[in-house]
Amino acid sequence: MENKQYLEKYLPKEKLENALKQLKAGKPVQYIIGNVNFYGNQIKVNENVLIPRFETELLVEKTIKYAKKYLKENLNIIDLGTGSGAIAIALKKNISCNIDAIDISSKALEIAKENAKNNNVKINFFKSDMLKNVNNKYDIIISNPPYIAKDEKIDEIVKNNEPALALFAEDNGLYFYKQILKEANKNLNKKSIIAFEIGMTQGEKIKEIAKKYFPLSKIFVEKDYPGKDRFVFIINE
Repeated sequence: MENKQYLEKYLPKEKLENALKQLKAGKPVQYIIGNVNFYGNQIKVNENVLIPRFETELLVEKTIKYAKKYLKENLNIIDLGTGSGAIAIALKKNISCNIDAIDISSKALEIAKENAKNNNVKINFFKSDMLKNVNNKYDIIISNPPYIAKDEKIDEIVKNNEPALALFAEDNGLYFYKQILKEANKNLNKKSIIAFEIGMTQGEKIKEIAKKYFPLSKIFVEKDYPGKDRFVFIINE
């Protein structure tokens, strides 16, 4: 009912009937409308990108807080697995920074570039499998990577609509964290931050992996609004 009312509010009458049919068929309301509000920015979404969530807004908020506490201005930031570009756009609008944003999906990058243009921000987008094609140094590495285990049960509306490439990861959902942490040192400045969104059962496992590669760093597991583990921050002072 809530989604139906949302469609009735935001769509003209001539589009409403078809939209309600799509909703009944199990299509997410965000894809039907074609955009979402993320951290005050209108972000275009379709089936080629993950729908940005409230938790990811909190990732942005916490990253801004730590950046102001531990780092200088004019930061160099990279957003790994940018999808719609929502994280990169929000950071660019709220911190003095240069941002690179990468994704392995060409279709996702097309959407991200359009979103950056529509939100009047300059972001450098390019295609890469996480840090494999990246040679620059950064003050912040931020990522909301695929973290759902291949055999984990998820809502049908998510499974049937959102890109599997952006949802699922090998190694019980830990694959991309391991990949990023293994390679991150070559791309980080001495004073730097790694910011991850994570699955609610992965915090301590990712913390242990991080300790292997960053034994002298501050490592925090932090919670989302409902009180579940949702973020890992690695602070290199």
